[in-house]
Amino acid sequence: MFFPEGAVRVHVYGRPVDMRKSFDGLYALTRQALGCDPLSGELFVFINRRGTQMKVLYWDRTGFCVWAKRLEQGRFVSNWAHVSTRQMDWTGLKFLLEGIEPVRYKRRFRLPTNAVQPA
Repeated sequence: MFFPEGAVRVHVYGRPVDMRKSFDGLYALTRQALGCDPLSGELFVFINRRGTQMKVLYWDRTGFCVWAKRLEQGRFVSNWAHVSTRQMDWTGLKFLLEGIEPVRYKRRFRLPTNAVQPA
């Protein structure tokens, strides 16, 4: 299925999940823990305790679909203490699927030390 950029909302569950769960277990987590409607067409992301496996649940108008991915090296989540349940966009999910944790860097403007100040 093709998802237009920015048109899909992604919900990431902020606690470790048992990867033995499938359609019904992930559906229940979406309803109870996330408080969302699984039939909305949004994506719901669940990650295991070690951070090496991920499952994505979504509804495609005819039934539920589950994507599963296991990283051979690295982790989706480096530290569960810094993870919270949150929403992200499609681009953030693509980073997460590659094992990249998006971090925002802010550059602050600084005057050069040798700049001439107006009199």
